[in-house]
Amino acid sequence: MIGSAKPLAWAPLQARPPSTAGRRLAPSFCAPDTAPALQSQSDDGAPPPRPDETATSPALLRSSQLSRWSRSRGLRSGRRVGLDRAALSSASAPPVTKPSRPEDAAVAVEDGEDDDDDVCEAERDDAAGKAIYIVSDGTGWTAEHSVNAALGQFENCIADRGCAVNTHLIPLIDSMDQLLDVIKQAAKEGALVLYTLADPSMAEAAKKACDFWGVPSTDVLRPTVEAIASHIGVAPSGIPRSSPSRKGQLTEDYFQRIDAIDFTIKQDDGAQPQNLKRADIVLAGVSRTGKTPLSMYLAQKGYKVANVPIVMGVKLPKSLFEINQDKIFGLTINPVVLQAIRKTRAKALGFADGYQSNYAEMEHVRQDLAHANQIFAENPRWPVIAVTGKAIEETAAIIVRILQDRKEKCSMPRISKRY
Repeated sequence: MIGSAKPLAWAPLQARPPSTAGRRLAPSFCAPDTAPALQSQSDDGAPPPRPDETATSPALLRSSQLSRWSRSRGLRSGRRVGLDRAALSSASAPPVTKPSRPEDAAVAVEDGEDDDDDVCEAERDDAAGKAIYIVSDGTGWTAEHSVNAALGQFENCIADRGCAVNTHLIPLIDSMDQLLDVIKQAAKEGALVLYTLADPSMAEAAKKACDFWGVPSTDVLRPTVEAIASHIGVAPSGIPRSSPSRKGQLTEDYFQRIDAIDFTIKQDDGAQPQNLKRADIVLAGVSRTGKTPLSMYLAQKGYKVANVPIVMGVKLPKSLFEINQDKIFGLTINPVVLQAIRKTRAKALGFADGYQSNYAEMEHVRQDLAHANQIFAENPRWPVIAVTGKAIEETAAIIVRILQDRKEKCSMPRISKRY
Protein backbone atom coordinates (compact mmCIF):
# COMPACT_ATOMS: atom_id res chain seq x y z
CA MET A 1 0.00 0.00 0.00
CA ILE A 2 2.49 1.03 2.55
CA GLY A 3 7.53 0.52 -2.64
CA SER A 4 9.33 0.84 -5.88
CA ALA A 5 7.83 0.53 -9.30
CA LYS A 6 9.39 -0.95 -12.41
CA PRO A 7 9.26 0.92 -15.70
CA LEU A 8 6.34 -0.11 -17.83
CA ALA A 9 6.76 -1.69 -21.22
CA TRP A 10 4.50 0.27 -23.56
CA ALA A 11 3.57 -2.64 -25.76
CA PRO A 12 0.35 -2.15 -27.74
CA LEU A 13 -1.99 -4.74 -29.08
CA GLN A 14 -1.92 -7.06 -32.02
CA ALA A 15 -5.17 -8.07 -33.63
CA ARG A 16 -6.01 -11.69 -34.16
CA PRO A 17 -7.76 -12.81 -37.34
CA PRO A 18 -11.51 -12.37 -36.94
CA SER A 19 -13.46 -15.55 -36.44
CA THR A 20 -16.80 -16.49 -37.93
CA ALA A 21 -18.38 -16.32 -34.46
CA GLY A 22 -19.31 -13.12 -32.73
CA ARG A 23 -16.57 -11.18 -31.02
CA ARG A 24 -16.07 -9.27 -27.82
CA LEU A 25 -13.22 -7.02 -26.83
CA ALA A 26 -10.82 -7.86 -24.03
CA PRO A 27 -9.31 -4.95 -22.12
CA SER A 28 -6.10 -3.83 -23.76
CA PHE A 29 -3.94 -4.38 -20.70
CA CYS A 30 -4.80 -8.09 -20.85
CA ALA A 31 -3.32 -8.47 -24.32
CA PRO A 32 0.10 -9.86 -25.24
CA ASP A 33 2.94 -7.34 -25.49
CA THR A 34 4.57 -8.54 -28.68
CA ALA A 35 2.93 -6.25 -31.25
CA PRO A 36 4.37 -3.25 -33.11
CA ALA A 37 4.09 0.18 -31.52
CA LEU A 38 0.95 2.28 -31.89
CA GLN A 39 0.78 5.97 -32.51
CA SER A 40 -1.52 8.08 -30.42
CA GLN A 41 -1.70 10.66 -33.19
CA SER A 42 -2.41 10.19 -36.87
CA ASP A 43 0.20 10.87 -39.54
CA ASP A 44 -1.58 14.00 -40.77
CA GLY A 45 -1.31 15.70 -37.38
CA ALA A 46 -4.94 15.12 -36.43
CA PRO A 47 -5.80 15.17 -32.73
CA PRO A 48 -5.71 11.86 -30.88
CA PRO A 49 -8.81 9.70 -31.37
CA ARG A 50 -11.45 9.31 -28.72
CA PRO A 51 -11.35 6.32 -26.42
CA ASP A 52 -13.73 4.30 -28.60
CA GLU A 53 -11.30 4.40 -31.54
CA THR A 54 -8.26 2.71 -30.00
CA ALA A 55 -7.49 0.27 -27.24
CA THR A 56 -4.00 0.82 -25.90
CA SER A 57 -2.80 0.82 -22.36
CA PRO A 58 0.30 0.33 -20.24
CA ALA A 59 0.63 -2.55 -17.88
CA LEU A 60 -1.16 -1.94 -14.62
CA LEU A 61 0.31 -2.50 -11.17
CA ARG A 62 -2.08 -3.65 -8.46
CA SER A 63 -1.88 -1.85 -5.11
CA SER A 64 -0.69 -4.19 -2.35
CA GLN A 65 -3.21 -2.72 0.10
CA LEU A 66 -6.14 -3.42 -2.21
CA SER A 67 -4.86 -6.93 -2.87
CA ARG A 68 -5.10 -7.65 0.84
CA TRP A 69 -8.59 -6.20 0.96
CA SER A 70 -9.55 -8.31 -2.06
CA ARG A 71 -8.40 -11.48 -0.31
CA SER A 72 -10.31 -10.38 2.79
CA ARG A 73 -13.50 -10.04 0.76
CA GLY A 74 -12.98 -13.49 -0.71
CA LEU A 75 -12.53 -15.09 2.71
CA ARG A 76 -15.61 -13.38 4.11
CA SER A 77 -17.79 -14.39 1.21
CA GLY A 78 -16.60 -18.00 1.25
CA ARG A 79 -16.52 -18.13 -2.53
CA ARG A 80 -14.63 -16.71 -5.46
CA VAL A 81 -16.18 -13.64 -7.00
CA GLY A 82 -17.66 -14.60 -10.35
CA LEU A 83 -17.05 -12.76 -13.59
CA ASP A 84 -19.89 -10.89 -15.25
CA ARG A 85 -18.75 -11.11 -18.84
CA ALA A 86 -21.56 -8.96 -20.19
CA ALA A 87 -20.79 -6.16 -17.78
CA LEU A 88 -17.09 -6.61 -18.40
CA SER A 89 -17.44 -6.27 -22.15
CA SER A 90 -19.48 -3.10 -21.87
CA ALA A 91 -17.32 -1.54 -19.17
CA SER A 92 -13.91 -2.45 -20.50
CA ALA A 93 -14.25 -1.54 -24.17
CA PRO A 94 -16.93 -0.57 -26.66
CA PRO A 95 -17.81 -3.06 -29.43
CA VAL A 96 -15.87 -2.77 -32.66
CA THR A 97 -17.39 -4.32 -35.75
CA LYS A 98 -15.03 -3.38 -38.59
CA PRO A 99 -11.59 -2.26 -37.52
CA SER A 100 -9.96 -0.45 -40.42
CA ARG A 101 -6.41 -1.44 -39.49
CA PRO A 102 -4.89 -4.06 -37.19
CA GLU A 103 -3.30 -1.30 -35.17
CA ASP A 104 -6.68 0.21 -34.37
CA ALA A 105 -8.29 -3.03 -33.29
CA ALA A 106 -8.37 -4.53 -29.84
CA VAL A 107 -7.73 -8.20 -29.36
CA ALA A 108 -10.76 -10.14 -30.59
CA VAL A 109 -11.98 -12.99 -28.43
CA GLU A 110 -14.68 -15.44 -29.37
CA ASP A 111 -17.89 -15.19 -27.40
CA GLY A 112 -18.06 -18.96 -27.05
CA GLU A 113 -15.13 -19.01 -24.57
CA ASP A 114 -16.62 -19.40 -21.12
CA ASP A 115 -13.54 -20.48 -19.18
CA ASP A 116 -12.77 -17.81 -16.58
CA ASP A 117 -9.14 -18.94 -16.54
CA ASP A 118 -8.66 -17.30 -19.95
CA VAL A 119 -9.30 -13.87 -18.41
CA CYS A 120 -6.36 -12.06 -16.89
CA GLU A 121 -6.39 -11.01 -13.25
CA ALA A 122 -6.84 -7.29 -13.93
CA GLU A 123 -9.92 -8.00 -16.11
CA ARG A 124 -11.35 -10.41 -13.54
CA ASP A 125 -10.98 -7.89 -10.71
CA ASP A 126 -12.27 -4.90 -12.67
CA ALA A 127 -15.55 -6.72 -13.24
CA ALA A 128 -16.29 -6.56 -9.52
CA GLY A 129 -15.27 -3.04 -8.58
CA LYS A 130 -14.62 0.55 -9.60
CA ALA A 131 -11.18 1.35 -11.00
CA ILE A 132 -8.80 4.04 -9.75
CA TYR A 133 -5.81 4.89 -11.94
CA ILE A 134 -2.80 6.25 -10.02
CA VAL A 135 -0.62 8.07 -12.56
CA SER A 136 2.83 9.47 -11.86
CA ASP A 137 5.91 10.74 -13.69
CA GLY A 138 8.03 9.07 -10.99
CA THR A 139 7.73 5.88 -8.98
CA GLY A 140 4.20 6.76 -7.85
CA TRP A 141 5.11 6.42 -4.16
CA THR A 142 3.48 9.72 -3.16
CA ALA A 143 0.25 9.13 -5.04
CA GLU A 144 -0.10 5.47 -4.03
CA HIS A 145 0.37 6.19 -0.33
CA SER A 146 -2.02 9.14 -0.49
CA VAL A 147 -4.66 6.94 -2.12
CA ASN A 148 -4.13 4.14 0.39
CA ALA A 149 -4.49 6.63 3.25
CA ALA A 150 -7.73 7.92 1.75
CA LEU A 151 -9.06 4.40 1.16
CA GLY A 152 -8.54 3.72 4.84
CA GLN A 153 -11.62 5.87 5.42
CA PHE A 154 -13.67 3.31 3.50
CA GLU A 155 -12.04 0.15 4.86
CA ASN A 156 -15.18 -1.40 6.35
CA CYS A 157 -17.18 -0.86 3.19
CA ILE A 158 -14.40 -2.29 1.00
CA ALA A 159 -13.79 -5.32 3.23
CA ASP A 160 -17.52 -6.11 3.30
CA ARG A 161 -17.72 -5.88 -0.51
CA GLY A 162 -20.11 -2.97 -0.28
CA CYS A 163 -17.94 -0.75 -2.45
CA ALA A 164 -15.25 -2.79 -4.19
CA VAL A 165 -12.34 -0.75 -5.56
CA ASN A 166 -9.40 -1.72 -7.79
CA THR A 167 -6.35 0.54 -7.90
CA HIS A 168 -3.87 0.49 -10.78
CA LEU A 169 -0.47 2.18 -10.35
CA ILE A 170 0.99 3.52 -13.60
CA PRO A 171 4.42 5.07 -12.91
CA LEU A 172 7.13 6.67 -15.07
CA ILE A 173 4.83 8.57 -17.43
CA ASP A 174 7.29 10.79 -19.30
CA SER A 175 5.54 11.61 -22.58
CA MET A 176 2.26 13.11 -23.70
CA ASP A 177 1.46 10.02 -25.79
CA GLN A 178 1.72 7.75 -22.75
CA LEU A 179 -0.44 10.12 -20.71
CA LEU A 180 -3.18 10.23 -23.35
CA ASP A 181 -3.16 6.44 -23.69
CA VAL A 182 -3.73 6.08 -19.95
CA ILE A 183 -6.57 8.58 -19.86
CA LYS A 184 -8.26 7.02 -22.90
CA GLN A 185 -8.17 3.63 -21.20
CA ALA A 186 -9.52 5.19 -18.00
CA ALA A 187 -12.40 6.67 -20.00
CA LYS A 188 -13.29 3.23 -21.34
CA GLU A 189 -13.38 1.73 -17.86
CA GLY A 190 -15.11 4.65 -16.18
CA ALA A 191 -12.12 4.98 -13.86
CA LEU A 192 -11.08 7.77 -11.52
CA VAL A 193 -7.66 9.24 -12.38
CA LEU A 194 -5.44 10.53 -9.57
CA TYR A 195 -2.10 11.90 -10.71
CA THR A 196 1.15 13.44 -9.51
CA LEU A 197 2.84 15.17 -12.45
CA ALA A 198 5.55 17.70 -11.62
CA ASP A 199 5.68 19.21 -15.11
CA PRO A 200 2.93 21.88 -15.21
CA SER A 201 2.31 21.28 -18.92
CA MET A 202 1.79 17.55 -18.31
CA ALA A 203 -0.51 18.24 -15.37
CA GLU A 204 -2.53 20.72 -17.42
CA ALA A 205 -2.74 18.26 -20.32
CA ALA A 206 -3.98 15.56 -17.98
CA LYS A 207 -6.69 17.87 -16.64
CA LYS A 208 -7.84 18.93 -20.11
CA ALA A 209 -7.86 15.37 -21.45
CA CYS A 210 -9.85 14.14 -18.46
CA ASP A 211 -12.35 16.97 -18.91
CA PHE A 212 -12.60 16.27 -22.66
CA TRP A 213 -13.32 12.56 -22.18
CA GLY A 214 -15.42 12.99 -19.05
CA VAL A 215 -12.99 11.25 -16.71
CA PRO A 216 -13.17 12.29 -13.04
CA SER A 217 -9.67 13.32 -11.92
CA THR A 218 -7.69 15.02 -9.16
CA ASP A 219 -4.16 16.45 -9.14
CA VAL A 220 -2.76 15.10 -5.88
CA LEU A 221 0.50 17.09 -5.98
CA ARG A 222 -0.36 20.50 -7.45
CA PRO A 223 -2.24 22.08 -4.48
CA THR A 224 0.68 21.34 -2.15
CA VAL A 225 3.28 22.64 -4.62
CA GLU A 226 1.34 25.86 -5.17
CA ALA A 227 0.87 26.37 -1.43
CA ILE A 228 4.61 25.99 -0.77
CA ALA A 229 5.48 28.26 -3.71
CA SER A 230 3.17 30.95 -2.33
CA HIS A 231 4.54 30.54 1.18
CA ILE A 232 8.26 30.79 0.33
CA GLY A 233 7.85 33.10 -2.67
CA VAL A 234 9.72 30.87 -5.14
CA ALA A 235 8.37 29.30 -8.31
CA PRO A 236 8.61 25.48 -8.55
CA SER A 237 11.06 23.98 -11.06
CA GLY A 238 8.46 21.69 -12.63
CA ILE A 239 11.11 19.00 -13.18
CA PRO A 240 10.00 15.44 -12.40
CA ARG A 241 12.21 13.37 -10.11
CA SER A 242 12.64 10.83 -12.90
CA SER A 243 14.00 13.50 -15.27
CA PRO A 244 17.57 12.88 -16.54
CA SER A 245 18.49 16.38 -15.39
CA ARG A 246 17.90 15.32 -11.79
CA LYS A 247 19.60 11.93 -11.96
CA GLY A 248 23.09 11.31 -10.66
CA GLN A 249 22.73 13.85 -7.86
CA LEU A 250 23.19 11.73 -4.75
CA THR A 251 22.66 13.89 -1.70
CA GLU A 252 24.17 13.62 1.75
CA ASP A 253 20.83 12.31 3.02
CA TYR A 254 21.05 9.42 0.57
CA PHE A 255 24.45 8.29 1.83
CA GLN A 256 23.28 8.79 5.41
CA ARG A 257 20.41 6.36 4.82
CA ILE A 258 22.72 3.78 3.26
CA ASP A 259 25.10 4.05 6.21
CA ALA A 260 22.20 3.77 8.66
CA ILE A 261 20.83 0.64 6.98
CA ASP A 262 24.26 -1.00 7.00
CA PHE A 263 24.75 -0.19 10.68
CA THR A 264 21.25 -1.41 11.64
CA ILE A 265 21.68 -4.76 9.90
CA LYS A 266 24.92 -5.41 11.80
CA GLN A 267 23.35 -4.41 15.15
CA ASP A 268 20.28 -6.62 14.89
CA ASP A 269 19.22 -8.79 17.84
CA GLY A 270 21.83 -7.54 20.29
CA ALA A 271 24.85 -8.08 18.04
CA GLN A 272 28.01 -6.04 18.68
CA PRO A 273 26.89 -4.32 21.90
CA GLN A 274 30.13 -2.34 21.94
CA ASN A 275 28.70 -0.23 19.10
CA LEU A 276 25.55 0.87 20.98
CA LYS A 277 27.12 4.28 21.62
CA ARG A 278 27.12 4.90 17.85
CA ALA A 279 23.38 4.27 17.53
CA ASP A 280 20.86 7.09 17.22
CA ILE A 281 18.09 4.88 18.62
CA VAL A 282 18.21 1.72 20.74
CA LEU A 283 15.15 -0.53 20.99
CA ALA A 284 14.68 -2.97 23.86
CA GLY A 285 11.92 -5.56 24.20
CA VAL A 286 11.07 -9.23 24.45
CA SER A 287 11.06 -11.54 21.46
CA ARG A 288 8.41 -10.85 18.78
CA THR A 289 7.66 -7.23 19.68
CA GLY A 290 8.70 -6.07 16.21
CA LYS A 291 12.16 -4.75 17.01
CA THR A 292 13.81 -5.80 13.74
CA PRO A 293 11.21 -4.49 11.24
CA LEU A 294 10.89 -1.28 13.23
CA SER A 295 14.68 -0.91 13.22
CA MET A 296 14.83 -1.33 9.44
CA TYR A 297 12.03 1.15 8.87
CA LEU A 298 13.80 3.76 11.01
CA ALA A 299 17.08 3.02 9.24
CA GLN A 300 15.48 3.90 5.92
CA LYS A 301 14.67 7.25 7.50
CA GLY A 302 18.38 7.74 8.16
CA TYR A 303 18.58 6.67 11.83
CA LYS A 304 21.21 4.22 13.03
CA VAL A 305 19.25 1.75 15.12
CA ALA A 306 20.34 -1.07 17.41
CA ASN A 307 17.93 -3.47 19.08
CA VAL A 308 18.55 -5.45 22.25
CA PRO A 309 16.40 -8.48 23.18
CA ILE A 310 15.19 -8.83 26.76
CA VAL A 311 15.39 -12.49 27.76
CA MET A 312 14.79 -13.99 31.19
CA GLY A 313 18.00 -15.35 32.66
CA VAL A 314 20.20 -13.33 30.29
CA LYS A 315 21.79 -10.11 31.53
CA LEU A 316 21.48 -7.06 29.35
CA PRO A 317 24.81 -5.79 27.98
CA LYS A 318 26.64 -3.42 30.30
CA SER A 319 27.10 -0.92 27.49
CA LEU A 320 23.33 -0.41 27.33
CA PHE A 321 23.44 1.43 30.65
CA GLU A 322 26.56 3.43 29.79
CA ILE A 323 25.21 5.22 26.72
CA ASN A 324 22.87 8.22 26.59
CA GLN A 325 19.65 6.90 28.12
CA ASP A 326 17.51 9.39 26.17
CA LYS A 327 17.89 7.35 23.00
CA ILE A 328 16.67 4.04 24.46
CA PHE A 329 13.05 3.00 23.90
CA GLY A 330 11.20 0.03 25.35
CA LEU A 331 8.61 -1.99 23.43
CA THR A 332 5.80 -3.96 25.00
CA ILE A 333 2.74 -5.78 23.68
CA ASN A 334 -0.50 -7.42 24.79
CA PRO A 335 0.24 -10.99 26.02
CA VAL A 336 -2.58 -12.59 24.02
CA VAL A 337 -1.33 -11.00 20.81
CA LEU A 338 2.25 -11.91 21.65
CA GLN A 339 1.30 -15.54 22.22
CA ALA A 340 -0.43 -15.72 18.84
CA ILE A 341 2.61 -14.22 17.12
CA ARG A 342 4.95 -16.65 18.86
CA LYS A 343 2.80 -19.63 17.90
CA THR A 344 2.96 -18.56 14.27
CA ARG A 345 6.71 -18.09 14.55
CA ALA A 346 7.20 -21.50 16.12
CA LYS A 347 5.16 -23.11 13.36
CA ALA A 348 7.21 -21.30 10.72
CA LEU A 349 10.39 -22.66 12.32
CA GLY A 350 9.03 -26.17 11.97
CA PHE A 351 8.33 -26.92 15.62
CA ALA A 352 5.98 -29.90 15.74
CA ASP A 353 3.12 -30.16 18.20
CA GLY A 354 5.14 -32.62 20.27
CA TYR A 355 8.15 -30.31 20.49
CA GLN A 356 8.80 -29.45 24.12
CA SER A 357 9.10 -25.67 24.39
CA ASN A 358 7.41 -23.04 26.52
CA TYR A 359 8.20 -20.27 24.02
CA ALA A 360 4.56 -19.74 23.05
CA GLU A 361 2.89 -20.80 26.31
CA MET A 362 0.83 -18.09 27.97
CA GLU A 363 2.50 -18.48 31.35
CA HIS A 364 5.94 -18.02 29.81
CA VAL A 365 4.73 -15.10 27.71
CA ARG A 366 3.41 -13.32 30.81
CA GLN A 367 6.64 -13.98 32.68
CA ASP A 368 8.65 -12.54 29.77
CA LEU A 369 6.56 -9.38 29.74
CA ALA A 370 6.67 -9.03 33.53
CA HIS A 371 10.46 -9.33 33.45
CA ALA A 372 10.66 -6.65 30.73
CA ASN A 373 8.28 -4.36 32.65
CA GLN A 374 10.49 -4.67 35.71
CA ILE A 375 13.49 -3.54 33.69
CA PHE A 376 11.49 -0.64 32.24
CA ALA A 377 10.45 0.41 35.76
CA GLU A 378 14.09 0.42 36.86
CA ASN A 379 14.93 2.72 33.95
CA PRO A 380 12.29 5.46 34.00
CA ARG A 381 14.04 7.50 31.29
CA TRP A 382 13.19 4.84 28.72
CA PRO A 383 9.86 5.65 27.06
CA VAL A 384 7.81 2.46 26.80
CA ILE A 385 5.63 2.09 23.71
CA ALA A 386 2.80 -0.45 23.48
CA VAL A 387 2.95 -1.74 19.92
CA THR A 388 -0.33 -3.69 20.07
CA GLY A 389 -2.49 -2.69 17.12
CA LYS A 390 0.03 -0.13 15.87
CA ALA A 391 1.54 -0.14 12.41
CA ILE A 392 5.33 0.12 12.22
CA GLU A 393 4.93 3.63 10.79
CA GLU A 394 2.91 4.73 13.83
CA THR A 395 5.43 3.38 16.33
CA ALA A 396 8.28 4.93 14.37
CA ALA A 397 6.53 8.32 14.33
CA ILE A 398 6.14 8.20 18.13
CA ILE A 399 9.81 7.34 18.62
CA VAL A 400 11.11 10.01 16.25
CA ARG A 401 8.83 12.66 17.75
CA ILE A 402 10.02 11.91 21.30
CA LEU A 403 13.64 11.81 20.15
CA GLN A 404 13.37 15.14 18.36
CA ASP A 405 11.55 16.73 21.26
CA ARG A 406 14.29 15.66 23.67
CA LYS A 407 16.98 17.08 21.41
CA GLU A 408 15.32 20.35 20.46
CA LYS A 409 13.47 21.02 23.72
CA CYS A 410 10.48 22.29 21.76
CA SER A 411 7.39 23.63 23.49
CA MET A 412 5.28 21.43 21.19
CA PRO A 413 6.27 17.85 20.26
CA ARG A 414 7.23 17.72 16.61
CA ILE A 415 9.39 15.94 14.04
CA SER A 416 11.65 18.52 12.43
CA LYS A 417 13.92 18.34 9.42
CA ARG A 418 15.91 21.09 7.74
CA TYR A 419 16.22 21.19 3.93
